[in-house]
Amino acid sequence: MTFSITDHDPQSKARTGTLTTDHGPIQTPIFMPVGTAGTVKAVHQRELETDINADIILGNTYHLYLRPGLEVLRQAGGLHAFNGWRRPILTDSGGYQVYSLSNTRKIKEEGVTFKSHIDGSSHRFTPEGVMDIQRTIGADIIMAFDECTPYPCEYGYARQSMEMTHRWLDRCIDRFDTTEGHYGYRQTLFPIVQGSTYPDLRRQSAEVIASKEREGNAIGGLAVGEPAEEMYSMIELVNGILPADKPRYLMGVGTPANILEAIALGVDMFDCVMPTRNARHGILFTTEGIINIKNEKWSRDYSPIDPGLGGYASTFYSKAYVRHLFKAEELLSGQIASVHNLTFYLWLVRQARTHIAAGDFVSWKNSVIPQLMQRL
Repeated sequence: MTFSITDHDPQSKARTGTLTTDHGPIQTPIFMPVGTAGTVKAVHQRELETDINADIILGNTYHLYLRPGLEVLRQAGGLHAFNGWRRPILTDSGGYQVYSLSNTRKIKEEGVTFKSHIDGSSHRFTPEGVMDIQRTIGADIIMAFDECTPYPCEYGYARQSMEMTHRWLDRCIDRFDTTEGHYGYRQTLFPIVQGSTYPDLRRQSAEVIASKEREGNAIGGLAVGEPAEEMYSMIELVNGILPADKPRYLMGVGTPANILEAIALGVDMFDCVMPTRNARHGILFTTEGIINIKNEKWSRDYSPIDPGLGGYASTFYSKAYVRHLFKAEELLSGQIASVHNLTFYLWLVRQARTHIAAGDFVSWKNSVIPQLMQRL
């Protein structure tokens, strides 16, 4: 994997670049649609490649390990061959899912034992095992196994968890560097910065992660309930330490405003379930603001969802029709809304890229955020 920076914004830390993998290039800043179980919910690959034009999607180690299972993926030739996605894939290590299973998991130095949310069966993830699992899944970018701490989190626990995450990282690196992928293309490993919202812990973690000199780095453990200003403060601190010539991935973030503010702080890569999850509940992000399409006010609005956005779903279907689909509980409602919201999110980061190159990103960001976040 290579990363080249193209433009720097003169008034912020924002930059544009190209991250190149064996499955193709990724233009940054980028938003990565979340395909937890090998599929972006309610969206098929043709829509991802055409209307949405996603450079890269995500898969999740925990979910793919449980279902369909590693043997199915290995026999298929990896996740790319299994789901037909020809562009890059990133896999989360499963650390966040383990965090969310707080009632059914035990964390020890060796690893994590947990019970499947599907059938209650017992399983164990170790740093070495998670590397092997992600080798079998076959993502282009794989994540180190970490513990995602909750918010709020006591300082002592945050410190112990961070230190264990660093020890796990060494084990991940040892396993990754002494094994090969299964499918004839290269994979790369991103470490993850932790430390909750404690500046000294975040600084220490960023220094440790930077010292590993991997091809890219991630920031985890944010957007878990902390105020936005605390999140931005941690991002700014960490990005001041992580190498500027390598991509920075902010995990699980977030709203359009979060993404633009984080781009200004030097983040290159984002993922979040928000666009598809909100879509399934009738919340649409548009270039004019946020719409709850289930509201009565849209029942006779025959204008397109968002004529200024482009893309088939956004410009072909009317607000009135999509509202009708939701009220009638038609499955097409979630599909149209999901494609539209992802189209919006990819439009957002590409607009950011255009304005960074033009040198007016900050003024554009400051003017567009109030508009994008208003409720219509």
